[in-house]
Amino acid sequence: MERLQERIATADKALKTLEEIQDIETPSAIERDAFIQRFEYTFESVWKLGKEYLREIEGLDHGSPKRIIRASREVALLSAEETVAALEMVDDRNLTTHTYNEALADQIYEKIPAYAKLMRTWWKNMLTHV
Repeated sequence: MERLQERIATADKALKTLEEIQDIETPSAIERDAFIQRFEYTFESVWKLGKEYLREIEGLDHGSPKRIIRASREVALLSAEETVAALEMVDDRNLTTHTYNEALADQIYEKIPAYAKLMRTWWKNMLTHV
């Protein structure tokens, strides 16, 4: 349970760093890229929290982000609609990590506020069941 508490705290800190810069009106390229990087590490923190939560609380052991998201749906941490958005978020996160394309960066940047909200909801749902 101690590891789960650590993951909860780490994910919360990462979410706060993402949330604090999401309201920049017209970001510079550096601010956009920083936002995308914060999205990447926040996503990592939240899905790994999901993995730990499912293992400790639900007795489920899954390894990949998409399997964790689907299992989170099965235990009612995410709705069907949130699950679809979260699976898209995984794809976008993978694109930001493995490719750099200016137009793609702009597209993903626009989606991050919704992803931040989704990850915060997922975090809160896990927190209420611990």
